[in-house]
Amino acid sequence: MAERAVEDLVVGVLGGTGPQGRGLAVRLAAAGQRILLGSREAERASEVAAEVAGRAAAAAGGVEVSVQGGSNVDVAGAADLVIIAVPFAGHAATLADLATPLAGKVVIDCVVPMGFDELGAYVLDVEEGSVTQQAAALLPDSHVVGAFHHLSAVLLEDLSRPTLDGDVMVVGDVREATDLAQALAGRLPGMRGVYAGRLRNARQVEALTINLVSVNRRYKVHAGVRVTDV
Repeated sequence: MAERAVEDLVVGVLGGTGPQGRGLAVRLAAAGQRILLGSREAERASEVAAEVAGRAAAAAGGVEVSVQGGSNVDVAGAADLVIIAVPFAGHAATLADLATPLAGKVVIDCVVPMGFDELGAYVLDVEEGSVTQQAAALLPDSHVVGAFHHLSAVLLEDLSRPTLDGDVMVVGDVREATDLAQALAGRLPGMRGVYAGRLRNARQVEALTINLVSVNRRYKVHAGVRVTDV
């Protein structure tokens, strides 16, 4: 895996028209990261990319902003690093067609297997053990990392709050890939990337999001995670 500074990478966000993908895209773009925003429909992706670019430019303080849209397949092929932010229901189907364009690349998965019933949010079972492990199985030639699960989409998109408060827990089996994911997390103002174990530990990292949803509902907040003494 060739080493490049994270700020020089073109970052693709698949599922970039949804709240989490859109929030990550606008924050990273405002920090000067070049963004390719992907969706199943290229036209819709281009529309949202233009909106994201405008909002990021307004908050960027003179930093050059670059956001373009396209289909998930095209973005997967053109980006240097890709974030997966699609709904869990479409996760496997989306990645099944992307093994070739994503080969050799770092792929950061932030998808959470979450369901809701009358008792609130709960974790859905994933045959591979976690969504991140499912991604790794479907993308055998990519360097799959789990990260960005615990960031509030509402806070990401709220650019009136210039600084975020929290940490990004990063799991993965390849040191260079987790280091890159941590560095990308550090591009978000106020955030850090913190290594949290091997890919096999992704299940509990993903599941912690459900606890945060429960916190949010009880206290009417947008809770995140801060790791102490690191």
